[in-house]
Amino acid sequence: MNSDSPRLYLSSLGLSLLYYPGQSADKRISVFKVLLTPGVIPILVVVLAWMLAHNILYTYISPFLDDMGLEPYLGQVLLVFGIMALVGIWVIGIFIDRWLRPLVLISLTGFALISLVLGLWSEHGTIIFISVALRGLTFGGAATLLQTALAQAAGKQGVDIVMPINTTVWNLATAGAGILGGVLLNQWGTTSFPWSLLLLLLLALFVAWCAKRHGFRPSQIR
Repeated sequence: MNSDSPRLYLSSLGLSLLYYPGQSADKRISVFKVLLTPGVIPILVVVLAWMLAHNILYTYISPFLDDMGLEPYLGQVLLVFGIMALVGIWVIGIFIDRWLRPLVLISLTGFALISLVLGLWSEHGTIIFISVALRGLTFGGAATLLQTALAQAAGKQGVDIVMPINTTVWNLATAGAGILGGVLLNQWGTTSFPWSLLLLLLLALFVAWCAKRHGFRPSQIR
């Protein structure tokens, strides 16, 4: 394999990983310039909204299930989520080269529909288990999709800068979800979670849909 090739195949798993060589200090560009690169800000907005939505429910899954009378099944719910997330990672790994943009839109739309279902019919245990399974499937490849989109938008010169920014935004979303979820729980209870998630996901979906030129586009790697 050519050492300059940006793609490493794991043929036994049917997956491909993107990698980019590090940049020397004299070739790096500023954080400000990276942020102004077309497509970067929309992707980071999607990262923030998507991870906020995910972590609100994930952080407060125990009180949510408790209110639905399913707290004894917490372990099983998390197991189902984890297994389906692994399946999602596998599926994304196979198709991301050709269908990055559709996969992002499908994942966000699926999560939004799951949130709507939980808001309308969360009193049914079977629906919650099915929703959790589909939720894991839509979330499993989120990191791969978002990091790949950012790497493509920032380009070779900006990738070393944009990845730490992505990590910062991801961590802010995790912390912010703990705060926001706590406020929602104290003020309106767990029934407010699905509707809050739905609003965040509709925002992420709208931004992703509009960022079709520079943000979320099919991979150019062949």
